Amino acid sequence: MNISSKFIFLKNLNFLLIVFAALAAFGGLGEHLKGAKFFDGREYTHYNNYLIFKYAFFHLIENKDLYIAYPDIVWDLFKYSPTFALLMGPLAFLPDVPGLICWNLINALAIYFGIKYLPIKSDETKVFILWFVALELLISIQNSQSNGLIAGLIILAFCSFERRSVFLAAFCILLSFYVKLFGVAAIILFLLYSNKIKFIGASAVWGILLGFLPLLVISADQLIYLYKSWLNLLSNDHSASYGLSLMGILQSWFQLTPPKMIVLLGGAILLLIPFARYACFEQPRYRYLLLASLLIWMIIFNHKAESPTFIIAMSGIAIWYFTGKKSKIDLILLIGAFILTTLSHTDLFPRFLKHAFVSPYKLKALPAVIIWFKIQYELLTFKEVLNVGADATKAPGH
Repeated sequence: MNISSKFIFLKNLNFLLIVFAALAAFGGLGEHLKGAKFFDGREYTHYNNYLIFKYAFFHLIENKDLYIAYPDIVWDLFKYSPTFALLMGPLAFLPDVPGLICWNLINALAIYFGIKYLPIKSDETKVFILWFVALELLISIQNSQSNGLIAGLIILAFCSFERRSVFLAAFCILLSFYVKLFGVAAIILFLLYSNKIKFIGASAVWGILLGFLPLLVISADQLIYLYKSWLNLLSNDHSASYGLSLMGILQSWFQLTPPKMIVLLGGAILLLIPFARYACFEQPRYRYLLLASLLIWMIIFNHKAESPTFIIAMSGIAIWYFTGKKSKIDLILLIGAFILTTLSHTDLFPRFLKHAFVSPYKLKALPAVIIWFKIQYELLTFKEVLNVGADATKAPGH
């Protein structure tokens, strides 16, 4: 995987920082320049998701219900926490274009620094991970989504655990939870490390502080009302779609529609089984495999997974591949993931193939599903010897 000296700048982490910042800036600007699009006969922007987040802040400080439709302003509902609405405040006062670019920068830089601070000795490994996820990040950015931020926060939580910064790890996980609920799944990472009681305490502190943060601008009664309204929205948010997920594949390939909770519970059990192999926690490769498994699991078992969420899964795939020994099968799976998961949702992919096969058969999710089950097999058959490919130190406390 050596890069010619003529292109040595491509393996420079500082150059990658510029690339990720450029993706954020030009991705946002490109969506702005696309002009209007229409839903139900109404005119909206191509960066509608960002406007949902932006106007949620104004609805918050105006004591309005965050969880009802505002079709005169945005398409679709705000489905995030009151805390997230408050945190959008600094961007909400900006004009749309600079605010959108700043929002995209937050997402791009979160995942950039998450990967940069992985405890891997080789910067070249980090460079390969970053290049691999860059195009998938752009797909998420073009949808003004928060998935880059979620992926970045979870990876930063892992980095913080590795550096014994339990308080910071708890902050990253709880913040991801208040942005997107499924981010809380990362809390299982604490099982790998010592200072478990300290982490539980730190999580409680951050959970309370972040949960009550909107009290800075609204009353306690209004906050209670908003949490009730949010829970009501989530409880009634039942989608007939199975998304780009394992459930979507079962439905589109085999016309199987098992109860979503049964599939999710089965996936959760399979995810957690390797956490019982305590003796393996000392091995860096094992910890990376668990991180990769978690990142992929969060998407393929999410019945509402859509294309922009796959920056999270692709980050897991990149960490799985580039931090360990590589086999030919692994390389084939990696290439398959890049083609079917990333390229298939760009204009570089033949449109007729996309419409005839990729979309109806949920092929974007297929590589991630296959790789996740392979990771689980690797975890269950992992030998308690140091895998030199991981290039990291022992987990603190082991």
